[in-house]
Amino acid sequence: MSDARAQIIASVRNSLGRGRLDAHADAELRARVAARRRNLVPARATALEEGARVELFVAMAEEVQATVTRVTSLAGVPEAVARYLAEENLPAELVVAPDPSLDAIPWNAWPLLRIRSGRAEPEDRASLTPCHAAIAETGTLMLISSAQTPTTLNFLPETHIVLVHGDQDTMIPFEAMFAAANEFAAAEIPSQWHLSMGVGHGIDAGALRHGGLFLAKAFGVAVR
Repeated sequence: MSDARAQIIASVRNSLGRGRLDAHADAELRARVAARRRNLVPARATALEEGARVELFVAMAEEVQATVTRVTSLAGVPEAVARYLAEENLPAELVVAPDPSLDAIPWNAWPLLRIRSGRAEPEDRASLTPCHAAIAETGTLMLISSAQTPTTLNFLPETHIVLVHGDQDTMIPFEAMFAAANEFAAAEIPSQWHLSMGVGHGIDAGALRHGGLFLAKAFGVAVR
């Protein structure tokens, strides 16, 4: 165990007012983790049809101050993005994830909007990425870190625009994300995910730590 992880676990133990678990409790917890049992899935996430799950996602996202704009096709994305940036008094500039799923967006139809594809830089004010899945019962987006979707796009710009394809993107129960992560782990496939809910125009302390740990891992820097 790394020193940083040991310090974090020790802090958690101290806050709980206890020391290390005894051998029996430790064995029970390890067996529970190894079993990878699925948790309870809320009924409202499984009883709804796909269209109703989309509506639930929109309602929950708006409840946590997310802005939702609907377009009928990818052709409407450039205008919707440009109008949103103008309403928020942001420059008509956007850094876009280099993901093939975004290649069909006709950015040239809105020439006043300056587009750059790649990672976000500190001076970028707005970004656009796809999402892996939308979690209906909480209005949460599941974002994956990869070469096509750099995680800097989720954190550095003060405005993060996420393209959700409605009934084309999977609307999943919240617990399904953890089940997927467990399946990747069982297959020894590395994976990394991040949940965003109610993200405002800024980065809180938790997100800063998340981003810092990601960068440290990416550049092979030891965390103290």
